[in-house]
This record gives sequence, C-alpha cells and structure tokens, in this order.
Amino acid sequence: MKKIAFEWYAIVEGCFLVALGLFFLQSSHMIVGGTAGLAALATKSWGLSMGLWFFIVNAPFFVIAYRQMGKTFTLKSVFGIVLVSILADTMQLLISLNSIPMWLASFIGGGLIGVGLLLIFKNNASLGGVNILALFIEKKYGIHSGKVILSIDLLVVLLALTSYTVEQLLYSTLGFFVLTSVLGRYHKKAPLTQNHKVKTSSVANTAGTDVDSHVSPA
Repeated sequence: MKKIAFEWYAIVEGCFLVALGLFFLQSSHMIVGGTAGLAALATKSWGLSMGLWFFIVNAPFFVIAYRQMGKTFTLKSVFGIVLVSILADTMQLLISLNSIPMWLASFIGGGLIGVGLLLIFKNNASLGGVNILALFIEKKYGIHSGKVILSIDLLVVLLALTSYTVEQLLYSTLGFFVLTSVLGRYHKKAPLTQNHKVKTSSVANTAGTDVDSHVSPA
C-alpha cells in the first residue's frame, strides 16, 4: 500500500514539473515537443486553452496504451494527462513571467519537463501521445524513448515553421535537446526490454551449456 501511494505521489510531482516546464516555454513563446507542441499549434490556430487541446490530442493514444501497456499503466497515464492539462491552464492564470532570456527559458523548461517525465516513466505511467508511443517502441524494439521523443519533437518544429520565428524555433530545439539529454542520462530502458534481454541471455547461456555437454572430447 505504501509503495502504491509513493508511486502516485511521484506521478503528481512529475506532472507538476512538466506543467511548470511547459509554462516557461510557453511564456517565452517557444514551441514544445510532442502532443504538447501540437496542442500549442492548435491553440495558436483555433483558440481554446492549451490544457484542453493537450487532452484532446492525447485522447486517441490511450487506445494503444490500454491494448499494449495494460490497464494500470493507462489509468495512471489518464490521471497524469488530466492533471497536467489542469495545471498548465492554472499556471497561466496564476503566474506572470514578464521577462526571461529565451536561452534560459529553454534550459529551465526542457530540464523541468525531462525530470518530470523521469518521475512519471519510473512509476509506470506516461503523459499520453508521444510518451506512450515512445515507451511502446522502447519495449518492443529496444530503441531508447529519449531518441523517439527527440525525433518527433523535431518533426513538430518543422510543422511550426509557419507559426513561429526562426529564433523561437532554434531556442525550442535547444529545449528539446536539454529534455532528451536528461532522459538519456537518467532513464533506464523499459523493464520489459530489460527482462527480454535477460531471458534471451539466459536461454543463450543454457543452450551453450547444453551444446558443450554433448560435444565429445577429441
């Protein structure tokens, strides 16, 4: 029971850090990655709040989560996405950031989001969309989730070329690299991937032992 409570508390902490990181990037008029970036583009183009678009864009990915990652993972992820959506809108109303250099905002925002995602990933959850896809690819193919997230983030930058200035996109890309660096340094690969490797290694060792035991001496 204590372990479960700690997991949920860590997820809440992670969601708060992610929402705060999004706030820094948004306040400096920078694009954010993944489904959050798509939500920002939708907000800029069609109105409505960032938090509402964030939930709408992520909703379809929960079908993948439920089928491929399990009910517990999906429940935690839905909770996380709703909480970040609420926190993102609330911070825009309660906090005012008048002036901060874009390079500093990109470092702070990217770092906060990276640490927040670490807490969320570590406790078997995600923030929907790209995170679900990244963890699924990591578990199935062994490709680190940080690399998947960076690739999709760069795609979002390309989509944002018509709505943001070159300077904003360059600093946004810096934020993406900071986020990916944090994940790359401290996020271990998904447990299923590790377990698969252990099992494969165990089978290989056993097979090798069996072969050796049946080889006749010269």
